[in-house]
Amino acid sequence: MRHIVRPALAAISLGLLAGCTTLTPSTDVTRFHRLDAAAMTPGAFTIAPAVATLDESAAVGWVRPTSLEQTGYDAAVSREMQRLGFTPVTTPGTANAAYVVRVTVHRNTRIATARRSPVSVGVGGGTGGYGSGVGVGVGINLGGGGSGEQVVTRLSVRIDRAGDPIALWEGRAEYTAGARTPAAQPGIAADKLATALFAGFPGRSGETITVE
Repeated sequence: MRHIVRPALAAISLGLLAGCTTLTPSTDVTRFHRLDAAAMTPGAFTIAPAVATLDESAAVGWVRPTSLEQTGYDAAVSREMQRLGFTPVTTPGTANAAYVVRVTVHRNTRIATARRSPVSVGVGGGTGGYGSGVGVGVGINLGGGGSGEQVVTRLSVRIDRAGDPIALWEGRAEYTAGARTPAAQPGIAADKLATALFAGFPGRSGETITVE
C-alpha cells in the first residue's frame, strides 16, 4: 500500500510565489521495523560505518559518495534523530550509546527518455503513523523532463540497539532529479531525504509512502 503525503496547496503556492524555496522531487520512502520499534525510548546514539550488503555492492551503476558528501548525510540523519529526542554521543565509539545508526548513500546516473507533464494537481491524504496530512496537493516534475541525465539518490538508514545484531529499525528514501538541477546536489538531497525518511517515525512497517 502506498500513501502520498503532500503539504497544503496554499503553503506550496506561497513558496512558489516567494521564490525562496528550492523545489525538490517527490521522495519514495519505505521503512521496516520490529514490533518494539514503535516504543523506542529516546537515548544516546552514535553513527557508525555502514556495512555494504550484497545487493548494494553488486548493483550496477550505483556509487558511494565522497567522504565529505557522506559527512553531510550523516549530519542530516543526526539532525533528524535529535529532532525526535535522541542524543548524539560526544566521544567516538559505541560504548556510551544505546543505539547504533548506520547511514548508507548511493547515487546512480541514468538517461531519461519518457516525458511527463510538469505539473499535476490532486487530492491526497494519509492516516496512521506516516505523518498524516489531508488536502489538495500540487506535484511538480523536477526530474528534468524529457530525455537527458537524471541522478537517483538513495539514502538507507539502519538503527540497532547497541550489542544487538538484529536491526531494530531500517528505512530507505529515494528520489530522482535532473542532473543539472539544484535538487541533484548532495547538500539539498541529504536534507530532503533525511527529512522524508524520518517523517512520522517509526512509520508503518513494510509500507511505502511518497513524500512531496
